[in-house]
Amino acid sequence: MLAEKVMEDGFQGLKVMIIDDSKTIRRTAETLLKKVGCEVITATDGFEALAKIADQHPDIIFVDIMMPRLDGYQTTQLIKNNKVFRKTPVIMLSSKDGLFDRARGRIVGSEEYLTKPFTKEELLGAIRKHVLG
Repeated sequence: MLAEKVMEDGFQGLKVMIIDDSKTIRRTAETLLKKVGCEVITATDGFEALAKIADQHPDIIFVDIMMPRLDGYQTTQLIKNNKVFRKTPVIMLSSKDGLFDRARGRIVGSEEYLTKPFTKEELLGAIRKHVLG
């Protein structure tokens, strides 16, 4: 238990954004991340997310691909085209594990691609790799 706590100390105070139209996914990720000390910002779609990103300046962003109005690819592209947020790591989330989806995610600038349902280890691993690195 103690070793686990020590390992997760680096997450304290990190701002993590979860953009997903699924309430279940948002809630699951939020619960996992809050347990390790992250500050969590959630959004139901790209439009809502873009306004919150400008206000909150998250350290890392997890974005679902399939969303109404503005999908994950469009949202990622807008984030990466903004010079203020260009360096913010964006991790794509999808229930599809296709090569095409992964390639398209890379093209718009995402750092990584996680398949849903993701595990706590995958979520924290992505943060470790791209923020705490």
